[in-house]
Amino acid sequence: MSRVGKLPIAVPAGVKVSMAERAVTVVGPKGNLTKSFHDGITIALADDAVTVTRSSNTPYYRALHGLTRALINNMVIGVTKGYVKELELVGVGYRGEVKGKHLMLYVGYSHPVLVKAPEGVTITFEPKGGLITVTGIDKELVGQTADRIRNVRKPEPYKGKGIKYKDEHIRRKAGKTAA
Repeated sequence: MSRVGKLPIAVPAGVKVSMAERAVTVVGPKGNLTKSFHDGITIALADDAVTVTRSSNTPYYRALHGLTRALINNMVIGVTKGYVKELELVGVGYRGEVKGKHLMLYVGYSHPVLVKAPEGVTITFEPKGGLITVTGIDKELVGQTADRIRNVRKPEPYKGKGIKYKDEHIRRKAGKTAA
């Protein structure tokens, strides 16, 4: 049995989990999320816990077992606490601003780069420290949005300029040596 998949998911007070067909809906104080799952995975709803079981012991279903449990757990955490990803803008003259729900980045290109925030994700920018904060209830969507922002100008290894995650360590390289 999967170590992750066999653990029951505790449903906190104020969160309601329901199931229709193969789709699981989680409703909480921050919003609601719906996701559909594979037919070979059985999801059982109890009063204060959700359990996930698999129909077969093949490697495919064993992998789906843990994945399904983790995705439902992420949905429960998302509607209660939410998810936050922080990025830093590092570089002389690099700046950004929030226009409506979109982020405008000026990071050394000949033109500003507009990053559109998808529905359910909020982007804020603090000009003082160059801190970009991406928040939302869907872990996957928050991570994808943060990655799209980082890919605008990935940090380079010589000076460390670019957009990096706040807790990311950039491995620095030595430059050319004078002869």
